[in-house]
Amino acid sequence: MTNPIEALIAEKGVLLADGATGTNLFAMGLSAGEAPELLNDTAPDTIAALHRNFVDAGADIILTNSFGGTRHRLKLHHAQDRVHELNRRAAEIARSVTDKAGRKVIVAGSVGPTGELLVPLGALTYEEAVDAFAEQMEGLKAGGAEIAWIETMSAPDEIRAAAEAAIRVGMPYVYTGSFDTAGRTMMGLLPKDIHGVADGLERAPLGVGANCGVGASDILASLLDMTGAKPEATVIVKGNCGIPEFHGSEIRYSGTPELMADYVRLAVDAGARIIGGCCGTSFAHLAAMREALDSHSKAVRPTIETIVERIGPLRNKPASPNEAGEGRRERRRSRV
Repeated sequence: MTNPIEALIAEKGVLLADGATGTNLFAMGLSAGEAPELLNDTAPDTIAALHRNFVDAGADIILTNSFGGTRHRLKLHHAQDRVHELNRRAAEIARSVTDKAGRKVIVAGSVGPTGELLVPLGALTYEEAVDAFAEQMEGLKAGGAEIAWIETMSAPDEIRAAAEAAIRVGMPYVYTGSFDTAGRTMMGLLPKDIHGVADGLERAPLGVGANCGVGASDILASLLDMTGAKPEATVIVKGNCGIPEFHGSEIRYSGTPELMADYVRLAVDAGARIIGGCCGTSFAHLAAMREALDSHSKAVRPTIETIVERIGPLRNKPASPNEAGEGRRERRRSRV
């Protein structure tokens, strides 16, 4: 398998991944309760515009519109028999944009959780999870996705099943967890333990990390744990744009472009090799992040105190002491 990430990191040092899919699609007309993946068929120009805006903002990696593309998620919209078609179209649309970018932009096939609990907590077996992820990834690969981007995971077994599926279909892969529950994933995985989830599989991931969660400060705290545990690894952070806040019936994220630019600087200093935005991150935010990345030279590794001072308070209580001498962090638990 080729490693497009390694080649681009060798050229650029640190890569910028794209921003939010759902938030921006809602702004572009997606209705509440509608499956974004169906837009690959019904509104391909909208999905192409989403990707084009991120490429124009400076993204080095864009994620396909396929987060809920397994049969288990699509069955909620009576589309479980369209897995290959919708995932292939997701990748084709993304490739149609990157092929015209005039520079190398990686197309990563977004693979989110199935939404099911694996045995013994639920009814889904490990083998069934592998099959479901492989079915999705076959479509992504057929459409031209270069990497399986396994994201927003909570259960180590589900991450491993998705990784095994990527190996089965012949795709390089990365995976990220969402550390949104007292500094752990919902299923108890610690940031420092993310590196070992795929140990023993035939092929190792190209990168591991964190996405989503509860805000930029907390994902930077998780980053310190991940890079402290394995400083030589390619670590990914794709943090939310601040905290969601209700303005009447509308949800807005608190992060400004200036805040997300400073998040990028701190992420570089903390050792991230791929940095992007998750929920709430608009094209304007990503453009500010691109400018910050291009103008910043790696500086001293930040402490929790530095992160809080520059980005804002942590929203979770501590999961464990940080590596590399950062010490314990006192955090207020507040689920978003």
